[in-house]
Amino acid sequence: MAKTKTGICAVILSVASFFFILTAFCSGYWLVNDGKISNPKFLRIGLWEVCFDKFEDFRHHYDNQFTGCWWVFEEEYYIIHDFLLPGFFIATQFFFTLCMTLVLVAVALTWIYCFCSRDHDKYIILLMSNALNHWIAGLCGFISVMIFGLNGDRRDWMPYWQHNDLGWSYAFAVVGSLLLWPAGALYLAEGRRARYRQMGHSRPASEYSVDVPKSSHTDI
Repeated sequence: MAKTKTGICAVILSVASFFFILTAFCSGYWLVNDGKISNPKFLRIGLWEVCFDKFEDFRHHYDNQFTGCWWVFEEEYYIIHDFLLPGFFIATQFFFTLCMTLVLVAVALTWIYCFCSRDHDKYIILLMSNALNHWIAGLCGFISVMIFGLNGDRRDWMPYWQHNDLGWSYAFAVVGSLLLWPAGALYLAEGRRARYRQMGHSRPASEYSVDVPKSSHTDI
């Protein structure tokens, strides 16, 4: 079914936001070492993966060294979970996972929209639901990137905090979250347009006709 320019732009933004958010969700470069120091203990971290190079937790008297890239919930990391997984990082994971889930729903709704007829009785509900879904996903993503942006490179988390920078995965998360807002607005605009069109078609023909009074002829 042919779509309006507004609908096409909304689909493009939905696809772009899905690409950015999925990449940020799966990649491990939310916080990275800038490479300006030799033998850094911390290399990089994403939502689900962290990379160390002979990292030693001073609270455990250097009895364990962590090297390589591992899942953040790896069993070997249980002794440093309180350090590795602070409250702000758990909140970041939670809100961005919720954002990712809603984006998957948005992809499904967008797919249905692409093949749905404008004459379908659920067409307006589909557009409004997709707009609301995009906005909620954008809100969750925004909360997530705000939390991590304010706390990711703080001095009491990863070692050598002054040499840790927000990475490209974080940038993708920001871009993807921001794109969800205009996409939702475009779906809303398309839904309002469809509603007005439906209201126009549903008006009875009598509303558009003008009754011309007949002239009376009186024979005297």
